[in-house]
Amino acid sequence: MADGTYTMKVNVEKKTIEMTVSGTFSPEKAQQFIDDYQKKVSSINASEFVLEFDCRDLDVVTQKMIPTLESCLELYKSSGFKKVEVGISKSAIISMQLNRLAKKVGLDNFEVVQKY
Repeated sequence: MADGTYTMKVNVEKKTIEMTVSGTFSPEKAQQFIDDYQKKVSSINASEFVLEFDCRDLDVVTQKMIPTLESCLELYKSSGFKKVEVGISKSAIISMQLNRLAKKVGLDNFEVVQKY
């Protein structure tokens, strides 16, 4: 498994925050991601934006990291995005994990799309 990496870009014209996440995140890397996320989101009106993730290279989430991922999904919910869209390749396991966790935290505007 590769170490976790990410990118974040606010696209004001398209009203999106474009993120790429890949690999496996350590708790420290996850905290760095959350800190960067909060800085980016504080500069926009999230209700007008779509949060778009490119997760084609994301590894299956380990049991140890599930609480951290749940916290991130709760953070996306509290930010109030118009929609949260996660693009994956053909990984049924990741799709099921993400959908189950989004449902658990009540993130109703969440969609996993197999587009890569």
